Amino acid sequence: MTPVTIIGLGSIGTALAKAYVAAGHPTTVWNRSASRPTPPGAVRADRVEDAVAAGDLVIAILTTFEAAREALEPAAGALAGRTLITLNTGAPAGARETAAWAAGHGADFLAGAVKNVPANVGLPDTLLYYSGSREVFDRYEQTLKVMGGDTVHLGEEPDLAALYELAVGGTLLPTFLAFLQGAALVRSRGLPAASLVRYEQKWLEMIIQLLPGLAETVDTGDYSNPQSSLGLFHEGISYDHEIGREGGLDVSWHEPMHDLLRRAVAEGRADQSIASLVELLRKP
Repeated sequence: MTPVTIIGLGSIGTALAKAYVAAGHPTTVWNRSASRPTPPGAVRADRVEDAVAAGDLVIAILTTFEAAREALEPAAGALAGRTLITLNTGAPAGARETAAWAAGHGADFLAGAVKNVPANVGLPDTLLYYSGSREVFDRYEQTLKVMGGDTVHLGEEPDLAALYELAVGGTLLPTFLAFLQGAALVRSRGLPAASLVRYEQKWLEMIIQLLPGLAETVDTGDYSNPQSSLGLFHEGISYDHEIGREGGLDVSWHEPMHDLLRRAVAEGRADQSIASLVELLRKP
């Protein structure tokens, strides 16, 4: 069983350590502060140098690529011959810099991302994707699957996981804001936000079904046969303002989206697919 070191004991790091202990891997953990408890069955290292030396596979779960390099710098000499995996957010440039930093210290490198909540770490359908050396990924694939059964290699470029992390992550805040606006709206009528959940879930399921068609439209560049025309969204701008007045809501967060719609209509795209907005997003 591959010895594993976990750097960072936040909620995800702790969940990963527990999963590796449960799977029978010798598991060493290190955290910058001593306030985080040691997961049962794991060995806590007092120094990051000792933690790195204990694991063939070193998994850093910190906030950014820069934070990972900073935390591991004192142990850089111990990285030679080991594999470093980062599971954090950050720009693709940060992944490229970290890959070069790891290579400079004689370590293999994979950048990755966990696409689920801590409670679901280790489940068969929990998704993690990685980028970097295919040979390194293949070597540790079964060990990586301890963290989640849906384990994907995106490609050899070390920054692809960061690219997809930001591409996918861009949907999160707008989705939360839209739900919270809806919650504020029903609360303005004395209704519980919980009453929305069933209907929001169905709505999101419908959106999921539309994504393959949108992606195909973007890839072909043919916007002439829309499932949803851009003009329909443009006509809905007034309703956003009306519901803001009725519910006493601040709907100003919609304005950048409204601006995109207005510009698209001005370009003559009202009868095109909503996917044609990608052409405006591509512009400087």
